[in-house]
Amino acid sequence: MTPMRILPSLLLALLLGLVLSACSRPAPDAPHLLTYASPYPPTHPFSKADITWMKHVERASGGRIRIKPYWSGALLSSDMSMMEIRHGLADIGLITPIYTRGGAHMLRAQSGFYGGIRTIEDQVAVYDCLDQRFPAFGDELKGLHVLAAQGGNFPGVLTRNRPVHSLADLKGLRLRAQSDAIDVLRALGADPVNMPMGEVYSALAKGVIDGVVAPADTIKSLHFAEVAHHFTSLRFSRGAYPARAMSDQAWRRLPPDLQTLLRDSRRIWEAALADEVLKAEHAGIAYAAGHGVEMIPFPAPEQAKLDALYNRFAIDQARRLADVGLDGLPVFREAQRLIAAGAIACARPSSGVNPMSTPR
Repeated sequence: MTPMRILPSLLLALLLGLVLSACSRPAPDAPHLLTYASPYPPTHPFSKADITWMKHVERASGGRIRIKPYWSGALLSSDMSMMEIRHGLADIGLITPIYTRGGAHMLRAQSGFYGGIRTIEDQVAVYDCLDQRFPAFGDELKGLHVLAAQGGNFPGVLTRNRPVHSLADLKGLRLRAQSDAIDVLRALGADPVNMPMGEVYSALAKGVIDGVVAPADTIKSLHFAEVAHHFTSLRFSRGAYPARAMSDQAWRRLPPDLQTLLRDSRRIWEAALADEVLKAEHAGIAYAAGHGVEMIPFPAPEQAKLDALYNRFAIDQARRLADVGLDGLPVFREAQRLIAAGAIACARPSSGVNPMSTPR
């Protein structure tokens, strides 16, 4: 879609958001009606975790908060979600800084600094420490209050027709991949592209791409078994990122005690997300067995080569942040220090951290 076509659509969407926001302003003693938007359907694992959080908040508030969800991209896009929430298209929404077209350089790059991370809980813990220490995180989240960070299952490679048994087999494949894996894949001779996950099914079905770097849960949750037939369990490291946020204007409409409730509900949301994505991974692996998807193990020596290459390019990505006036190397080094330490313990935060990004 051209920029001239995007602008009218965005203006219309923002106008709709203002109308919805006006409708959600409660009369005295009335419940606070908050809108929630996601590009995913309510059956998706992310959405199941969202629903768990909504029920918790409504119950914990004694009915003073009510949340009206809008699923399946009815209000929110994948690549402009941060701007849409900032401007009130919905009060709360799923944000994806790793796909944002601009203004989230540090948030996007830092997700590739987690080489060697082992669990979803550690992903979120490292993200929290980085967020507390480096002001660039908060700068890119201005106008938003982060309600949950999200880690995830570790991606493998799912392909349409060509199985991958070694790194050499990646050569020539056009693969959708997250930004931190793109340089690694290019070095291995693949042709990586970065697109929102919601567009991948269609691209696979049409043969626009040969495969996708994605975790095994997508075999079932995104119906990829219908359009791809080989899953290789190589392991791309990945980090956490801010994934659910509320607009500052909606935040300021709430009384202090309900703001505190939302802060305190963060761990409920993050635990629900971790639980749902792990269950989805197990379900995806089980689903593959009965739906024609070959599950291919990846040799340990090949994995070691991939890990070394991943960390090498993570340093390059950290250095390239200097092109947009950001110092990424200290962020990379701190992430690696935390991971190597095993037990994640945050260092003292530097001054100037924007508290809006991590309301606790």
